Amino acid sequence: MSRIGRLPIAIPAGVEVNVAAGNVVTVKGPKGTLERTVPVEMDVKVENNEVVVTRPNDLKKMKSLHGLTRTLINNMVIGVTQGYEKVLEINGVGYRASKQGKTISFNLGFSHPVEMTDPEGIESVMDGQNKIIIKGIDKEKVGQYAAEIRDLRRPEPYKGKGIKYADEVIRRKVGKTGKK
Repeated sequence: MSRIGRLPIAIPAGVEVNVAAGNVVTVKGPKGTLERTVPVEMDVKVENNEVVVTRPNDLKKMKSLHGLTRTLINNMVIGVTQGYEKVLEINGVGYRASKQGKTISFNLGFSHPVEMTDPEGIESVMDGQNKIIIKGIDKEKVGQYAAEIRDLRRPEPYKGKGIKYADEVIRRKVGKTGKK
């Protein structure tokens, strides 16, 4: 049995979970509504304030889909109740960002400023000039947008300049040394 897949998902107060035909799971909560189609092979049931995911047989593919399906639904429930957030830090002399409306403008050592617009359902908040907080109810979208911002200027291993996650540790390298 899948250790994760067999755990029931508790539905908190104020959250409504519906499973439609074709395994379309809709989760409504205080922060918004999320909808996702989970694998058709899995059997998703809502019984007495819990969501239970069961698999039809013990094939390797079904075992892997079992845990995945349960985690996807659980992430939706957490998203509509608490939401998700990622914190990015900008390190480097002259590297900074500013926000106007839904657009963030980055100065990252290029000859031009780089601009990014917040996608639908995602909100970015500036904390000073070098800290960006990305918030949303969809874990996948929050992570993807944070990764796209980080890709503008990844942290380099010698001085640590670039955009990094707040909890990320950059492995530092020793630079060149002169000949004797």
